[in-house]
Amino acid sequence: MADVARLAGVSPQTVSRVSQGQKYVSEEKRQRVQAAMQELEYRPNTAARAMKQGAFKIIGVYYHSLHEVGGRLALEAIATAAAEHGYGTALSPLAASGGRRGVLSVDAAIVIVFTSGQVASSRQLQLRVPTVVLGPPVASGVSSIDIDQAIGTRDAIEHLLSLGHQTVHHIAGPDFSFPAQRREQTWREVLSEAGRRVPEPTRGDWTPNSGYLAARELLAAEQPTAIFVANDQMALGAFRAILEAGLRVPQDISLVGFDDIDEAVAFPTPLTTVAQDWDRVGRKALEVALGMLADQPPSVLTMPTRLIVRDSTGPAPTPAAPSQ
Repeated sequence: MADVARLAGVSPQTVSRVSQGQKYVSEEKRQRVQAAMQELEYRPNTAARAMKQGAFKIIGVYYHSLHEVGGRLALEAIATAAAEHGYGTALSPLAASGGRRGVLSVDAAIVIVFTSGQVASSRQLQLRVPTVVLGPPVASGVSSIDIDQAIGTRDAIEHLLSLGHQTVHHIAGPDFSFPAQRREQTWREVLSEAGRRVPEPTRGDWTPNSGYLAARELLAAEQPTAIFVANDQMALGAFRAILEAGLRVPQDISLVGFDDIDEAVAFPTPLTTVAQDWDRVGRKALEVALGMLADQPPSVLTMPTRLIVRDSTGPAPTPAAPSQ
C-alpha cells in the first residue's frame, strides 16, 4: 500500500479509502490511485480488512486425506480465492470435524472426497450451511465439482493407439479410489471398443515406489510397447524400472501419466500426461459456495482435462525380423 501511495502522490489512508470504495476522495486522486494500483499490480488484502472490521467470515474445508496431489492443490486455490473475497479458511479432517457442530461453525463448507468410503462418511455430515463437494455428488441440495476422468483417459489411450500400438498396458491406482476406478474402467472400454486385447492391469498406491514395483512386475511378464499409468508419481517409478531393464522411452516403450505434476517436464524424457486444472477446480468450488450463500441453487459441475503430449510417447517399435 505504501508503494501505491508514493507512486500516486497521496497518503496511505487515501489508498485505503479507494481500495474500500469509500467516498470522500476526489475523482482526480481516485484515478491516480487506481492507475498506481494497476501499474504495481496491487491487490487489496480484503481478508485483513475484514478481520480489522470484525467481519471475518470462514469457509470450512473438510477432508479425509490430502495424500493426493489434487486435494493439496485444490486446497491452496480455495484458500487463495477465499482471501481475495474477504473469507478465511478453516481446515479440518472429517474425523475431527465434530459432525453437525463442525459444519455449523462456518459460513459455507467445501468437502474433498476421493473414495467411496469418504463419500459414505460425508453423507453423515448434518449439513446446515451451503456445501460444495469436490468429487461425485453425495446428497441432494449439495453442489459438486468433479473432474472428467473418462475423457482424459480416453484421450490418452486413443493417442497411444493412433501411434500404432496394438494394445496399452495399465498401471492402475488403488481400487478404492474413485479416480483410479474411472481411469481403469475407461481404459478397458477404449481398448474393447477398438477391438484390442485388454491386458490384466498391475496396481500401485499412487507412490513412485509402487509404480516402480508394478512396472517391474509387468516387464517380467511380457514386453509392452505402451503403458498408461494412473498418475505421474507412479509413472516416475515406472520410468526407472524401464531404464533399469535396458529399455528406452519412447523408442521401446511409450509412457503416459495423469495429473501433469510440476516434475513431469523434469523426467529423463518429458512425460506425456493428462492435466487436471486443480487451481481452477478449487477456485470454482469457492465461487459456487459464495453463490449458494447468495441464494443461488446448488450446481453439479464437471471440469475438463487436457492431454499434454511430450516426448515420452512415440510410434510403436517395429517388430524385429525373424532370424534366418
